[in-house]
Amino acid sequence: MLLSAIQLLLFLSLPPFLLGVINRVKARVAGRTGQPLLQPYFDLWRLLHKGAVYSTTTTWVFRAGPVVGLAAVATAGLLLSFGGAPAMLSFSGDFVLFAYLLGLARFFTALAALDTGSAFEGMGAAREVSFASLAEPALFLCLVVLARATGALSLSQMLGEGLGSAWSTSGPALLLTALALFVVALAENARIPVDDPNTHLELTMIHEVMVLDHSGPDFAFILYGAALKLFLFGALVVRLALGFHFDSPWAALLAFLGGMLVFAVVVGTVESVMARLRLSRVPQMLVGASVLSVFALVLLLR
Repeated sequence: MLLSAIQLLLFLSLPPFLLGVINRVKARVAGRTGQPLLQPYFDLWRLLHKGAVYSTTTTWVFRAGPVVGLAAVATAGLLLSFGGAPAMLSFSGDFVLFAYLLGLARFFTALAALDTGSAFEGMGAAREVSFASLAEPALFLCLVVLARATGALSLSQMLGEGLGSAWSTSGPALLLTALALFVVALAENARIPVDDPNTHLELTMIHEVMVLDHSGPDFAFILYGAALKLFLFGALVVRLALGFHFDSPWAALLAFLGGMLVFAVVVGTVESVMARLRLSRVPQMLVGASVLSVFALVLLLR
């Protein structure tokens, strides 16, 4: 019980630090000092103490978007095990709910953007859902591969002790799945090469354009929800990579935290050495991730 509580506390507190590590890596590669590692926490604190401005053309949907999005991603985190302890919520088939909760968060974010009546934000929402229609099948196929390889239908079991034996018997399939999950993680979190989270160029913005009218606490909820989502996808990749069994649950938790640090460094490095893809190339990359997961499934079913 204590380990589960610590696991939940880490899930709620560490995601902004993950963004700080990514920003610091990008700054170091570019030869800059970079912002403090805790800068994302300072930004959230500052936004929470500001007031929110609402357009007269918006309805309750605009205000509900950030809240529902954050609540959906946070609930999805309860279904995932991060270390030696099981997930807070676990049942057979919960990986389907996990994918649907992430889809619910995206749906309300896009709906809030459309509620503003802005053609610019509508363009961003259209791009977001178009790319999501290609990223979600890849994610679901990856989860199906994990379910097939481990013989389990719960995320806690799929990413638990049974994953070690699955690596010994289905290593190539799981390796393809890990690569596909990493690509999906970059796409779902609007990272380079799919989108630049720091850009403000009108013709290239995807996720950022949807949240331009949000301010104050609402914008803080959006930023925090995005950090939680990045942490969740990083947790999927790290738990898949660390499939071997640990004798101590505390050792498993420490290995997970080290893996998350490596994940942040890898994401920062990828964003430093790659340019943003043209919008026409993004669907090709996401289809490639789906193809990798299909190949993985074929290797398991042969």
